[in-house]
Amino acid sequence: MTADVVVVGSGPNGLSAAVTMARAGLSVEVYEAAPDAGGGLRTTSLFREDVVHDICSAVHPMATASPFFREFDLRARGVELLQPEISYAHPLAGGRAALAHHDLDAACAGLGRDGRAWRALMAPLLAHSGPVVDFVLNGQRRLPENLLAPLLLARGMLGHGTPLARRAFATEEAAALLAGVAAHVVGRMPTLASAGTALLLGHLAHGTGWPVPRGGSVRIAEALLADVAAHGGTVTTGQRITDLRDLRGARAVLLDLGPKEFLAVAGPLLPRAYRAGLRSFRYGPGAAKVDYLVSGPVPWADPMVGRAGTVHLGGRQQDVFRQESLTARGRRGGAPFVLVVDPAATDPGRIGANGYRPVWAYAHVPNGDPTDPGDLVTARIEQYAPGFADTVVERRSMSAAALERYNPNYVGGDIAAGAMTLKQTVLRPVPRWDPYRTPLRGVYLCSASTPPGPGVHGMAGYLAARSALRREFGVRAAPPLSPAGPHGSRRAGAA
Repeated sequence: MTADVVVVGSGPNGLSAAVTMARAGLSVEVYEAAPDAGGGLRTTSLFREDVVHDICSAVHPMATASPFFREFDLRARGVELLQPEISYAHPLAGGRAALAHHDLDAACAGLGRDGRAWRALMAPLLAHSGPVVDFVLNGQRRLPENLLAPLLLARGMLGHGTPLARRAFATEEAAALLAGVAAHVVGRMPTLASAGTALLLGHLAHGTGWPVPRGGSVRIAEALLADVAAHGGTVTTGQRITDLRDLRGARAVLLDLGPKEFLAVAGPLLPRAYRAGLRSFRYGPGAAKVDYLVSGPVPWADPMVGRAGTVHLGGRQQDVFRQESLTARGRRGGAPFVLVVDPAATDPGRIGANGYRPVWAYAHVPNGDPTDPGDLVTARIEQYAPGFADTVVERRSMSAAALERYNPNYVGGDIAAGAMTLKQTVLRPVPRWDPYRTPLRGVYLCSASTPPGPGVHGMAGYLAARSALRREFGVRAAPPLSPAGPHGSRRAGAA
């Protein structure tokens, strides 16, 4: 290896690490096992050439909120982040639906008796959104200057991550609306971790939003790849790294790999205690995904749901809590929690000839579940959108077990790359003050299995790169990430 830095894996964290290192003036090489770069940001045609589908992630609350992307500035790089009128919706029985309007006033008005309680929960978080997001996404390794951020989170987590959650709202609508966003933790509920997820994502729904990139998630990957290339970095696809010793010569190696994959490439080189820590890393429930090509909009019983960027299908709060907890214990039973996105509702450019459009959906299932989810997810959508099955032209299903074969970081289909318990959210993959640095000289982890965890925020890659810059190259100042920033022509470490 002749490069200063090698990055293994080109998901959003691998690419944010590569951007940061290249902008520090270092030579960077990225290796990706798949034929295309982008990881969870891949978008491709599945059934018709003129209709593209997001393969993993489709909606991006962190694309404007995270510290990395705020400075990287996707909009200035030509990535259009389209805001749906309704960030997310939660249909209920009888044609009812709870709606998280982007506008907080509209959301509160729609929640009736619970409008005041919803505002009391979300408005303080919105007023301090920057510090709240920064505290959560910077790995919680130091107290922020604004101590109100963690205090607001702690108060909300106690009220909504404990048995108190069952009495927090007077109506089924408000209770279900928050439970649906809390279910993004993909685990037992209610817990402090699920409440923290609900508070973070829930307040962003009324702030920077839950945007859909025009043209698909790949537009974010393209912006990151373009910046790597502009600063001299190279990306090699279709090349899997199977032995860490093949990367000798690089001064720093950043791995966008989970614990299982890291053990596969470096196991014999690691100290026994660290190996044991990686082996004890817990994985959460799996996701089973279905991609649909449909002939028209999803025929939701409540037409307002069709204006939402994201739809949660889980029923009442108690139904969500019960089903998610069963799934976390590895048990099937009842209707699964399903998340649905009709991208063309926000981005009409995704509609192809004959009105064909993509619909993206996944169900939470036990880890490693091999069951084809197609009929299960279709029936779940039909429950709230009668006639949906008649609009389906083609579909492709991927079980939780198959999802791991597609991306080995998703062990058992765990798209969160590790169980999102409160402890493991902070102390992942093993308890260390610097979770990115490994016992191997110059080797760092930068995947979603490190803090702050899952999501397209780029922060795990950015924080790992900052750690490597300090320790391996003596560079303490963060390189500028803005499109208008310097191009990093001077090599890092050169005085």
